[in-house]
Amino acid sequence: MRLEPVIGLEIHAQLKTHTKMFCACPNRGELDPPNTNICPTCVGHPGTLPNINRSAVMNGLKIAKALGSQLATRSKFDRKNYFYPDLPKGYQISQFDLPIAERGELILRINESQDDEREFRVGITRVHLEEDAAKLQHSGTGDGKVSLVDYNRGGTPLVEIVTEPDLRSPAEAKAFLQELRLMLRYLNVSDADMEKGNMRCDANISLREVPDNPLNEDWVKQFSPKTELKNLNSFRAVERALEYEIKRQTKLWLDGKPPAIQSTRGWDDARGVTIEQRTKEGSSDYRYFPEPDLPPMDLTEIREQISISELPEARRLRFMEQYNLSRAEAKTMCEQKELADFAERVFSELDEWTSSVASADPNIEPLTPERRAKLVSGWLLTKLVGVMTEHKLDIRTVKITPENFAELLTMVQTNKVTGPNALIILNEMTQAGADPSIIMEEKNLGQMNDLSKLDKIVKQVLTDNPPAVEDWRKGKTTAVQFLVGQVMKVSRGKAPPEEARRLLEEELGKM
Repeated sequence: MRLEPVIGLEIHAQLKTHTKMFCACPNRGELDPPNTNICPTCVGHPGTLPNINRSAVMNGLKIAKALGSQLATRSKFDRKNYFYPDLPKGYQISQFDLPIAERGELILRINESQDDEREFRVGITRVHLEEDAAKLQHSGTGDGKVSLVDYNRGGTPLVEIVTEPDLRSPAEAKAFLQELRLMLRYLNVSDADMEKGNMRCDANISLREVPDNPLNEDWVKQFSPKTELKNLNSFRAVERALEYEIKRQTKLWLDGKPPAIQSTRGWDDARGVTIEQRTKEGSSDYRYFPEPDLPPMDLTEIREQISISELPEARRLRFMEQYNLSRAEAKTMCEQKELADFAERVFSELDEWTSSVASADPNIEPLTPERRAKLVSGWLLTKLVGVMTEHKLDIRTVKITPENFAELLTMVQTNKVTGPNALIILNEMTQAGADPSIIMEEKNLGQMNDLSKLDKIVKQVLTDNPPAVEDWRKGKTTAVQFLVGQVMKVSRGKAPPEEARRLLEEELGKM
């Protein structure tokens, strides 16, 4: 028996708006003390009337357009009835049969191995808007006796994105969520941070038996009763919960007892198991009916006003073509929108710097597209990111400007400063935001251009390190690298490494 996982996701993302979905309360999440950012409307007092947040509608339509969905011309809100302490009205204002968008897709890639990527498509069933519920805080003792409710979150604008059951592995589900999060951030419609609760995911999973003749496509439309997994608050949790559930359901199939009804299970991250909660409700259990206090929305005009910025995959492809980057480099560079913006400005400023330097000195070797790509990616993704990690900074808080960073790269490219000393300058720049040329002058870090001084240092290093010289004579070529390191140490990082190696090998050849 060969079993195939069938996975679909339901993602809720809090939208970045000034106010809540249906009232004028500030949309501040959990920044305020409990139960202070509320009003009669969002806590469901009788006689209050909701008002639709236009910005939330536009943000939802942006997401739908980015997912290639068909935007509705007419949409409405509905009451979804259920009773729980975090829902003061006894119902949630959501959307049922006329969402803001339907039928979209997200095409993405997943790494099969270090050198191999596979492209796959995930269909989008619908995109709709609703309000968030309040937040329950349960007893810290775990005795289940006390639960407190903070209504600040109640009424926060949410977009729900429902996928088709097109995912076939936990790795695909994780990759989809990561790409969706990045898309939401590029659109600037949500912080989409799962750990902070502004993006949440429920995963639906079932297994089905793959027939001996899979060419018969009828079986593709056959689905088993699904299990919905709750309490997934990180990408890793989604992946682990699905992996566990696949093993659990596989055992049931092998025992001849596959799941017969839809159910809901919670994920216990500490124990690494799913726990049965209840049988899965259907739409009829929620007793949907049109929200009587809100008129249907005519979206004909507003949807024509929706424009979206460049999305992550389009930017990766453009970076590869425009800046001659590898896919891995482009992917890493575009993983954070602010980092990609910084990189774009660095490339532009670097072109300005190198053009200016070349005009002043025609003997300087031109910067080829390949060399430019290697220079920027190496120093940005390795050196700068490493320094920021060390000092607990990110691209939004670091004091380096793209212009100064490009100037530093130009200094490296034109041999005004060695790589080791350029790294010292980079560290200084992250803290002070100063011009690299000023730091170089103040700390005397410029590259040594006097070959007579370098020749003396090389001879002194050979005199001071007879064991390394003897190793070289015995055929240990790595001894030269050690000696180059000693030259750099004596010269305080100012010696050009290639020239130091040439002189060392020349002197060693005479011995």
